[in-house]
Amino acid sequence: MTAKTLRTFDELTTLDAFLDAEGTRDEFEAVAIKEVLAWQIEQAMKEQKLSRKRMAEQMGTSRSQISRLLDPKDGNVTIATLQRAAEIVGRKVRIMLV
Repeated sequence: MTAKTLRTFDELTTLDAFLDAEGTRDEFEAVAIKEVLAWQIEQAMKEQKLSRKRMAEQMGTSRSQISRLLDPKDGNVTIATLQRAAEIVGRKVRIMLV
C-alpha cells in the first residue's frame, strides 16, 4: 500500500482539480457519459413500457446483453450498440467534440 500525500483545501477546489491530481479524470468522464446514456435509454424504455425482454428481441440480442447495456458501470458497450438501442426507443445518440 502506498502512502498518499494529503492535499490542502486550496489545492482541491474543484472536482476537475481532484480528478486531474489523481490521474482519473478520463476514466471518470467515460463512466459518467455511459451512466447518462444508460439512464436515458432506460427512461425512454419506461416511457414506452418497453421491457428488457422486448428490447432484446427488437435488438436481436439476449436480455442479459440489455442488462449490460443498461449497467452504468459496464464500459464494454459500443457506440453502434448504443445507437441501435436509442433508435428502438425513438432517439439518437449524438457525439460532439467541444
